[in-house]
Amino acid sequence: MSTRHTTEAVGSVRDTTEVIDRFNRAFIEHDTGLLAGLIAEDCVMESVQPAPGGELVRGGEACTAWWSAVIDDRATQFTPQEVIVAGERATIVWSYRFGAGPDQWVRGVNVMRVTGGRITEAFGFSKTAGEVPLAAESDAA
Repeated sequence: MSTRHTTEAVGSVRDTTEVIDRFNRAFIEHDTGLLAGLIAEDCVMESVQPAPGGELVRGGEACTAWWSAVIDDRATQFTPQEVIVAGERATIVWSYRFGAGPDQWVRGVNVMRVTGGRITEAFGFSKTAGEVPLAAESDAA
């Protein structure tokens, strides 16, 4: 049984699954045009870097520009591995390759919110390249 969340967008009806599918295709196909009409004016995005909190980007235009820079970078490849949709929320498990070397990739997750057929929130999390001390190691320092 489908639990698709249907929302109304300008001139059409898009549900969360359709919005996230189109968002992911923009990165896979390196096609910024697929973002058109997909990002809400009040969108808030938190990128995976810099640690620990990531870069906070506010506004549809700023979020679109940030994602477009990633999409336009043909030396990188974003690959969605799994998408989980629950109502207006979606979780994208992904890998991101930034070079041909065996260690030049990272795995991460985006937690998205789609309202009115547009992305309103996107929070990115990833594995870090550096070493993060365990709590027991932090207390000893």
